[in-house]
Amino acid sequence: MIIRKLRLKRGWSQAQLAEMAGVTTRTIQRVEQGHRPSMETCKALASVFEVDLSVLQPEDKPMQDDTELKLDEQYVLLYARRVKEFYEYLITYLITAAVFFFAFHDAPIVYIIFAGLGVGLVVQGLIAFGVISFMSPGWERRLAERRLGRKL
Repeated sequence: MIIRKLRLKRGWSQAQLAEMAGVTTRTIQRVEQGHRPSMETCKALASVFEVDLSVLQPEDKPMQDDTELKLDEQYVLLYARRVKEFYEYLITYLITAAVFFFAFHDAPIVYIIFAGLGVGLVVQGLIAFGVISFMSPGWERRLAERRLGRKL
């Protein structure tokens, strides 16, 4: 999450960061998902972000206040990711629908299929914008607390 926060502060995409650090985009994705990067990757990222190596290795030294992700920041990042994914799906849906309607405008099944996909897209939009709180961080927390039998 530290890498994601630093990347977003600078307005870089994962691909841009990967190129600047000399690693693959998949490596950046893994690091942002919580996988521990190699020492070489840590050094490259620290160099790109112009931060001390210890900022990227919290076990060795406590994190500095400006790089710690607070709970509200985690929620906002999750919200931003959901909204981004919704818009990506929306664009994909619109382009695909346009191509299929143009190519198969005589087939009624195409209208039925895209109507179903449209309903799914609407539901995803409601979830992304927080209208429906299905599987939200709060839901995850309540599920974990129920499983643990105590508050987190």
